[in-house]
Amino acid sequence: MMRVISGKCKGKPLQAVPGMTTRPTTDKVKEAMFNMIGPYFSGGLGLDLFGGSGGLGIEALSRGLERVIFVDHDAKAVQTMKKNVAACRLTDQAEIYRNDAERALKAIMKRGLTFRLIFLDPPYKHKHLEALIAIIDAHQLLERDGFLVAEHDAEVELPTHIGRLTKVKYETYGITAVSIYAYVDEEGE
Repeated sequence: MMRVISGKCKGKPLQAVPGMTTRPTTDKVKEAMFNMIGPYFSGGLGLDLFGGSGGLGIEALSRGLERVIFVDHDAKAVQTMKKNVAACRLTDQAEIYRNDAERALKAIMKRGLTFRLIFLDPPYKHKHLEALIAIIDAHQLLERDGFLVAEHDAEVELPTHIGRLTKVKYETYGITAVSIYAYVDEEGE
């Protein structure tokens, strides 16, 4: 069973998306991710681009993000996200859209939004992760002090640099890898 690990919604159970089309992030990986980037936040906007059950974005809201935009192209995933967000009483802090990643990024660009935290957790067969990160960088969708968290197959090696973004942390957990990107200045900060 999935649950919210920490913050104001700690312990709340989360439903998984029915069927075999999504792979929920395990509690162990989720906890490790947030320890690498936080673990807590004071406001800011988040983007959960391959939202699935909504677990990553909900965890970020529970830990202090002000608002999260959730996107998934799968109708069952969108319904599950809506149920999980409502169960955690976070509806007022969430926007949930059914869309593919590229179209969603174009809509976000038109709104002129930037994010403190971006989660990219596509299906492992999705091969466009590097291209999506390049789009995010090229259109400055990540705040200067923000983090982009990519969860991917451990067999996939993402580059150290994508545009101006630098991979600042990388960990593997069995078949899962987590690559975290941020903007790094000349002093390495």
